[in-house]
Amino acid sequence: MDFTLTEERSMLRDMLGRFLAESYEHEMRQKLLASGQSHSTETFASLAELGILGALFREEQGGFGGEGFDIAVVFEELGRVGSIEPILGNAVLAGHLLATLGQGAQDEMIGSVISGETVLAFAHAEAGSRFDLSHVQVKADIAAGGITLDGVKTHVINGGDAQVFVVSARESGEAGDEAGISLFLVPANTPGVSVAVRTNIDGTSGATVTLSEVQLQEDQRLGKAGGSFAAIEAATAQAILAVSAEALGAMESAKALTVSYLKERKQFGIPIGKFQALQHRMADMLIEIEQARSAVVNLASALDKPRPIREREASATKNLIGRVGALVAEECIQMHGGIGMTGEYALSHFARRLTMIDHQFGDVDHHLERFIALKSA
Repeated sequence: MDFTLTEERSMLRDMLGRFLAESYEHEMRQKLLASGQSHSTETFASLAELGILGALFREEQGGFGGEGFDIAVVFEELGRVGSIEPILGNAVLAGHLLATLGQGAQDEMIGSVISGETVLAFAHAEAGSRFDLSHVQVKADIAAGGITLDGVKTHVINGGDAQVFVVSARESGEAGDEAGISLFLVPANTPGVSVAVRTNIDGTSGATVTLSEVQLQEDQRLGKAGGSFAAIEAATAQAILAVSAEALGAMESAKALTVSYLKERKQFGIPIGKFQALQHRMADMLIEIEQARSAVVNLASALDKPRPIREREASATKNLIGRVGALVAEECIQMHGGIGMTGEYALSHFARRLTMIDHQFGDVDHHLERFIALKSA
């Protein structure tokens, strides 16, 4: 199989890489966070204008990409600069679900997502659900004239930036059942919706969304009643690819910072990069990063394959990315010394982001167990 990027994807990578290198610096991100902003509205608007959000949607959905390698190219470049822009929860998760299940007037919202006018977020995780996608306890009570949602959603990615939430709720069955889960479009300003914004350790925006007798209409449901689990699982696999590619970009930047430091830092009158012990550690780290790249490539190619293959590759990739990310963060910081964890130095952000990625959509242990279960099924 040929994994060489197409000419269009190479152009997309080069364009995005140049734009981010010129406009997205560590100091700019630090100023944003210090001022209480969750992202740069100017940068986000520019990314939408450049077509980056459109690259995450298929042509029939209004975009011009949407395949695994398109997602991987975009998120590796975002990871390379440590972006905190609301793209993951917006386009990859909620946007994918809207594009997959939306009908009629709902489809019109995709255009405003691609243009950057509307920011979505996927409100799915709940307290106690851990990484179980079928553990949904928020109730959707159906009565004459409408739908009532009650419950709490936690760890909503980009939740503080969202104007509209895609909310999962249970119409039938018990927590843990795949059947009975529905998705609903809920504007953030709907009466009964309360959003408590959180800032994650990596600076990205999160939120807890409380739904208290939220009244909806039937046309706010996405897809068939109780039949959304398959779409949620597919969107999560897509998100795993996105964060895995983002982690790969962060590892590459952390490695580059470390190589530069080893060339500049001197001990006993010579650069410490000449010490054989450190050269061996850097060589080992380089091999691990290349293995992580191979895993991302495999998942990108498997995203449109049958569910068993896709899910096995998703778990295998997420497990490897978590292990390699921890290794790279620890090795780079140790070779830097104390400066590696200071807020003024970009390596600290990459280390925090790699740590956060391991805990999104299932950590190392979860995906090892899941991979074994999928292989034996």
